[in-house]
Amino acid sequence: MGARGSVATTATAGCAAIAAGLHPPTGMVTETPPFTDTGLPALTSLVFGGHDTLDCPLSKRAEALADGGVLPHGLPSAVRAELDVADAEIRPGGPFPGDTRTDEELIAAFAADLTDFTRRHGLARTVVVNVASTEPAPGPDDPRLPASSLYAAAALRAGCPYANFTPSTGLRTPALTDAVASSGLPHAGRDGKTGQTLLRSVLAPMFLQRALAVRAWSGSNLLGGGDGAALADPAAAAAKNAGKERVLADTFGAAPEGEVHIDDVPAMGDWKTAWDHIAFDGFLGSRMILQTIWQGCDSALAAPLVLDLARLLARAHEARISGPLPELGFYFKDPDGGTSAALAEQYAALLGFAERLRGRA
Repeated sequence: MGARGSVATTATAGCAAIAAGLHPPTGMVTETPPFTDTGLPALTSLVFGGHDTLDCPLSKRAEALADGGVLPHGLPSAVRAELDVADAEIRPGGPFPGDTRTDEELIAAFAADLTDFTRRHGLARTVVVNVASTEPAPGPDDPRLPASSLYAAAALRAGCPYANFTPSTGLRTPALTDAVASSGLPHAGRDGKTGQTLLRSVLAPMFLQRALAVRAWSGSNLLGGGDGAALADPAAAAAKNAGKERVLADTFGAAPEGEVHIDDVPAMGDWKTAWDHIAFDGFLGSRMILQTIWQGCDSALAAPLVLDLARLLARAHEARISGPLPELGFYFKDPDGGTSAALAEQYAALLGFAERLRGRA
């Protein structure tokens, strides 16, 4: 979902580049030794398609990302054929402004697209990953399901494993509780952990384990691109910040004083700067400060994780593992299940999941 966005375009182009031997699989945890012989589908076996409300061809999106320094110069031309094949498999999606279709009609249409995609390509299974723009959390009186939940419902109906890489609602609505429980499908989410929160999930346990009292933890994000524009909406930004705050609250038992601010800076394009200011007490009450600056490209950080999740969910489905996969919390700010927000413990759980898959090979 969001198949023509920066993350999806980077993942599609990146998979083609790695499969062709043009680039190494940097950032793909599933390509490291612990995942050898776990039965994961080969990158060369993946077929890409999706939904998007935008109509800009993938090749054009890839060229724009290369111009912005996200993709290597010349890569869009090198993998243009693969991008064009994937672009032909992207359907219009919705709902569009003024769309008169009911929720049921939209879910049925999306599910039919998924089923048709699987059938025409003779695929063993189709995995749905939501990488669309962040949407505001729905209100208690909203009469319609949010778009992310319509797509998630369609994935369930079409028998597709599902991952929500965004802070949007997705499966987490009472309207889908019964369908999720009865689907027998593996699922994971919510909100991919790529930068600032990744660092927080390492630093917060450090303070806790060294018995250093954190007095305040504040942060700021400057970003552009489609994500920056979407998060300029205060409601969407609030949904995004909830996951960032959860990591600290889960680690310390309560979130420290401080907030995270998100500012849209269109001139930054697909690049982001994240700053954290941590005030803490040391021995005998000595007051200290730690500041961090993370400068990176969310699309390049997210794309390998999306490919990892697609492969892991496909393999889990093949191995008849169903329900929420807390072992994939390593990838998320707000995972489905699991008790630890510490990255090291989440990585250990992921390695345990690899052993579980290996045992079912």
